[in-house]
Amino acid sequence: MAKATYHRHQRVYVEPVGTWAVIDKVNPVWVKGFDEPVRVTYDCGLGRDFAAEELTPESAEKTDSQQLGHWRLMRARNKWQSPDESRNHPFPGTYPIVVTDENDWGGWRVPGAEYERDPSLIEMQARLIVNAPHLLTLAKALKDYARHNAGDLDDDLISLAKRAEQLSQHIESDAEVRKVRAVD
Repeated sequence: MAKATYHRHQRVYVEPVGTWAVIDKVNPVWVKGFDEPVRVTYDCGLGRDFAAEELTPESAEKTDSQQLGHWRLMRARNKWQSPDESRNHPFPGTYPIVVTDENDWGGWRVPGAEYERDPSLIEMQARLIVNAPHLLTLAKALKDYARHNAGDLDDDLISLAKRAEQLSQHIESDAEVRKVRAVD
């Protein structure tokens, strides 16, 4: 028995044609004596019906780092010190802001006193936060590579893959979020 994988008006990539299309009609194929359709095809307005295996949904095309958005490092003017007063800073007169939204909202800011205490450390933390989505993607790729090539890997690489899996599970875990909320 077959179930519909996609729905009408859903945007999909049609692999045999190599283009994006919108599903115009879902075509179930019924056979007498069965309660469910035997096969489901999709009319995308491209001259023939396509099977689900020939289509890719729009959301599946995005990688994990793309789903998290484009995190970037911006600089804000230092209101509490002039550039002359902050010559020992890596970027005198400014401090880092990590923005996690397309509209330059959200993200991470540092208090002035904390930045003054160790500007180099804060700058490194900002670069680390900006690259966190890419590091998560790298950890997942390492985990997947180890899973598919388990027999060919040495013990050190397997150990790294296990640590990458633990890290990605920790990041994506709802239980950790609930623990933090319970403490607050």
